[in-house]
Amino acid sequence: MTEMVVAARAPAPAAGRWGAAPPQELLERLKDYGQEGAFAFWDELAPEERDHLIRDIESLDLPRIDRIIRCSLRSQGAPVPTFEPVPESSVSTVGDRTPEDKERWWRRGLRAISEGSWPLFCWLVARGLGLAVLTLRDVSVSGFHLGSHFSNYKLNGFCVFRSWLLNALTPQVTFFQQGTIPCVSHDGRFIMETPYKVAKAPDGNGGVYAALKSKRLLDDMAAKGVKYVDCYGVDNVLVRVADPTFLGYFIDRGASAAAKVVRKAYPQEKVGVFVQRGKGGPLSVVEYSEMDAAMTTEINQTTGRLRYCWSNVCLHMFTLDFLNQVTNSLEKDSIYHLAEKRIPSVHGYTSGLKLEQFIFDVFNYSPSTALFESLFTPKFTGFLREEEFAPVKNANGGFLTHSVPLYMTGVEVSPLCSYAGENLEAICRGRTFHAPSEISF
Repeated sequence: MTEMVVAARAPAPAAGRWGAAPPQELLERLKDYGQEGAFAFWDELAPEERDHLIRDIESLDLPRIDRIIRCSLRSQGAPVPTFEPVPESSVSTVGDRTPEDKERWWRRGLRAISEGSWPLFCWLVARGLGLAVLTLRDVSVSGFHLGSHFSNYKLNGFCVFRSWLLNALTPQVTFFQQGTIPCVSHDGRFIMETPYKVAKAPDGNGGVYAALKSKRLLDDMAAKGVKYVDCYGVDNVLVRVADPTFLGYFIDRGASAAAKVVRKAYPQEKVGVFVQRGKGGPLSVVEYSEMDAAMTTEINQTTGRLRYCWSNVCLHMFTLDFLNQVTNSLEKDSIYHLAEKRIPSVHGYTSGLKLEQFIFDVFNYSPSTALFESLFTPKFTGFLREEEFAPVKNANGGFLTHSVPLYMTGVEVSPLCSYAGENLEAICRGRTFHAPSEISF
């Protein structure tokens, strides 16, 4: 007779304070949204793991998340709008501006900053960290350095501080965190990262708008007299924080939104571009992955340039009134972009969807958007895109500076010394600089 050995079954975990079954009320709520699978491993969980799962589920705004999932999945079947090139009247190009225009915008922007209309800046971490903060933390970045060993965050902070000095204000820094949202299967079910934790991901860099609303920061700005908000990607080392010329142009146009743009360097450049959605529709951004070959290479026969040429480089500006309106519209529509990703789960990495909003989604709702081809200062008439757009993630090493006319010389000019090249003559006259070096007080 053959002896048969049967492995002993592990004892069931102690019931703990929740009992042998999940809390009935919470289970029914999950069933209402088709997410009861979150309790699939309940019988296998230890008491502390059951506590963790309950807290994790209770932290979710289930009605809102269900609305976002349903609206986002349903939007995938919606017809794609036709795209038109941006009307020339919507763009201020370098060649169209007169010295008088630039001087007027510069002074008007400085006046608005000194009056306190623009004392708050929205900084974005663009790598999906789920944060939107103003910080002077040191950040170590491979392949990128400045002569003074300042981090990009500190350099931006100095520029902000200079703008506050114009208004004689004590710097006020507000830290706030964006939200996360569950990762889902292709049929909209929660993916479980562990038996007691729902897989989540940051809600995209556009999640900053919901965070501004939920944290009541828009109300706080209004109470402080803020009228305009500057928004940019913090990984752009050459960003011109508090650019008075851009602000003055924005006020002059009376638009609800504006963006600095640069011309595409070549047809296949992997950048999103501004388009007009249909005849007379709003300006919006189309990702390069959404553009077919014909659209990418189409030439304007009059100018000889690309028809779809105005690249979005995440240098945006909005009125506070528009941000209040658009945050409500984004929440009402609840349409997020679906990104197919490999999601960590109890079964290993599995194919699933992350739901994200993009920072440029708001342009779809703007009744008027003004585009501004990047320009250095009212004192200079030339333009190099490298003067204002050099994202760290695209850096190929080497030495990056943040001021002109010493740009690309290996000499770094402290923003506390000069914002955009002004006041340098008295400091530099008769001196010789050997790169790498720094000009500061």
